[in-house]
Amino acid sequence: MEIDGAGALVAGGASGLGAATARALHEAGARVVIADVDAERGEAIAAELGKRASFMEANVTEPGPVQAAVDAALEANRGLRVSVCCAGIGWAQRTAGKQGPHDLEIFHNVIKVNLLGTFNVLRLAAAAMLANEPDEGGERGVCINTASIAAFDGQIGQAAYSASKGGIVGLTLPAARDLAGRGVRVVTIAPGTFDTPLLAALPAEQRQRLGDQIPFPSRLGRPEEFAALARHVVENRMLNGETVRLDGALRMPPR
Repeated sequence: MEIDGAGALVAGGASGLGAATARALHEAGARVVIADVDAERGEAIAAELGKRASFMEANVTEPGPVQAAVDAALEANRGLRVSVCCAGIGWAQRTAGKQGPHDLEIFHNVIKVNLLGTFNVLRLAAAAMLANEPDEGGERGVCINTASIAAFDGQIGQAAYSASKGGIVGLTLPAARDLAGRGVRVVTIAPGTFDTPLLAALPAEQRQRLGDQIPFPSRLGRPEEFAALARHVVENRMLNGETVRLDGALRMPPR
């Protein structure tokens, strides 16, 4: 998929992996719509990027705001061609322990934001892409989801988070098959331990230990590396129906 001149929606694009992806797609010539609940950061990044960038306040679990963001991306010369969902939340709690059973409402909320929110972005973006004129290779668009290696190597306390990310991995192939006949690809990236705002609050020593666990390179992943893979996924049309681990060969231990 040619990025230059395409409309790109980046949900969860106000910080971390999403912000880096928004910058990479914009640099490649896309008209980028950043959708996020954090209006202050989202508007700041849109202003930083300047022309061909805008911000839409949207919670990924709500159809109306996400549809509005999709509609904004459709205004690009070539329509909405790229959708990337990086929105998500985390939570740590054992299935049962001294404090009793896992909080069911919290489990539900993690699933709602991470899994249902991702699918909401995917379904609305894909529906819009079906109306695109196919390019010379027959392609109408590409949708990228964000899972986590916790989908495969969930640690103690990650039942909710791992279930939500495992669901994203599970929907990737059937969604790709659903859309293949219309030239829309679906790919999921499963990052390992990345240097995002979530980890920025940790002490330097703890951050160093997390990086040391990664076989090579023995450091935290950089958001720009996630963004580089997202761009490659867009440009390489043989990538479809796949979940790509981006983790430096890390396999998470139980704790």
